[in-house]
Amino acid sequence: MTRKELVELIRQKESYLCVGLDSDITKIPVHLRQEPDPVLAFNKAIIDATREFCVSYKINTAFYEALGARGWDTLEKTVRYIGQSHFTIADAKRGDIGNTSDQYARAFFETLPFDAVTVAPYMGEDSVKPFLQHAGKWAIVLGLTSNKGAADFELKRAGEGLLYEEVLKTVSRWGTPENTMFVIGATQADSFINIRRLTPDHFYLVPGVGAQGGSLKDISEKAMNADCGILVNVSRAIIFASSGTDFAEKARDAAHEYQAEMAAYVSR
Repeated sequence: MTRKELVELIRQKESYLCVGLDSDITKIPVHLRQEPDPVLAFNKAIIDATREFCVSYKINTAFYEALGARGWDTLEKTVRYIGQSHFTIADAKRGDIGNTSDQYARAFFETLPFDAVTVAPYMGEDSVKPFLQHAGKWAIVLGLTSNKGAADFELKRAGEGLLYEEVLKTVSRWGTPENTMFVIGATQADSFINIRRLTPDHFYLVPGVGAQGGSLKDISEKAMNADCGILVNVSRAIIFASSGTDFAEKARDAAHEYQAEMAAYVSR
């Protein structure tokens, strides 16, 4: 999906909601566990319930890889079930030497039909560039995250600023706003003003709203640009809104609530 197509989808739906399919098999409703593929049954129900209100789905590959070959099969069936109507993200946090990253890019962009993959930039340009060489595909590079360990490296002094600032400035030169996004945690809301100054045209994938406590209002006011420029990921607060037989209905209600609030911001 190109940037133009993504922006048009956001405007059309008045939504920049990304639903995170962190489908932990130990947390899905008990009644689904008798299904031949419980996680796939859960994912399909969540997708059917929420696709009207979101523009993107993010599949956290860890929850599928942990299940072995069967989990990888579920991942593939899930992304194909979503189809081309939504922006699909493989949250895989890959990033290795160039020939290895090239294989990772082929895995997610050619063998699988994802639009984007999350990438760790620690190993430098040759570990990221292979993800930028596929037309209509995106690298979503880790920038400033919400976890406690962000202080170990991301917030250390480097050059004239902080390390994450150097990452944003450097990576933005490797790609363009047409194929590069950054992961910026929602609990870092006050940092968005400076981050937007450093990367005025890029999209951000913003996790941390919902169960992690990030404020949608704060993020929307501080991080948006003329094209909206943000995808706000919500996982647990939507997909695990209920653990009962009404899980899909409650997920739909939660997604609709986020979309309704987003409509007010995106239409400004």
